[in-house]
Amino acid sequence: MSLLSTNNLTLGYGDRLLLRNLNFTVEVGNYLCIVGENGSGKSTLVRCLLGLQAPAAGTIVPGDNLKLNQIGYLPQQTVVQKDFPATVWEIVLSGCQGHRGLWPFYSKADKALAKANIARMNLTELTRRCYRELSGGQQQRVLLARALCATKRLLLLDEPVSGLDPRMTAEMYHLIEKLNREENITIIMVTHDLAAAKLYASHILHIGRTTFFGTNQEYFASDLGKHFTALTQGGEGLNNNINS
Repeated sequence: MSLLSTNNLTLGYGDRLLLRNLNFTVEVGNYLCIVGENGSGKSTLVRCLLGLQAPAAGTIVPGDNLKLNQIGYLPQQTVVQKDFPATVWEIVLSGCQGHRGLWPFYSKADKALAKANIARMNLTELTRRCYRELSGGQQQRVLLARALCATKRLLLLDEPVSGLDPRMTAEMYHLIEKLNREENITIIMVTHDLAAAKLYASHILHIGRTTFFGTNQEYFASDLGKHFTALTQGGEGLNNNINS
């Protein structure tokens, strides 16, 4: 069943167009990796999928009664965000804001959900700790718990292992895979790690001067997939992460 699809989507900002007539479909339970060169439009696509920016043309069509505010989002972290002076509890609980509507207070159900997702990410002992005191891997798990408070269906992850050491990288990939395979949460992940994409993704969307959408096997068997893999030398990196 289609959870999200695009219809001749054109992306850009100002007078500059980045992508034209982009079409892809995300089915329930898919693990879609979005890959491509820097500056190809991946960040712009993320903003459009979240409803933060209107496409230049075309449409994004949610399916199966999905609303865009029901997408759990884990963004790339900036230096300022890593130093955010809030507790783990406050950050995770803030993920419930999207479904509170105009009600200004968190409900018992919101608090129970936040507590459950903190436990889900093995963070219970850190609940009252300040976010900026945590390691990079712990911070990413906090943000993943926050994203899970916003959704039970679709996670959008923007470079979720950026800046993590090999052990933390492998741990984060394992958590994401478990959510996808065991809990049937659909994953859309922007990544530069082609080795991870090859190992985990069910489908690949490559955007840039050439656009490709298809299954994992189709992409890595294609000339584009082979060429881009050779350029990025992605195969070695993940093996090091897994074996560390």
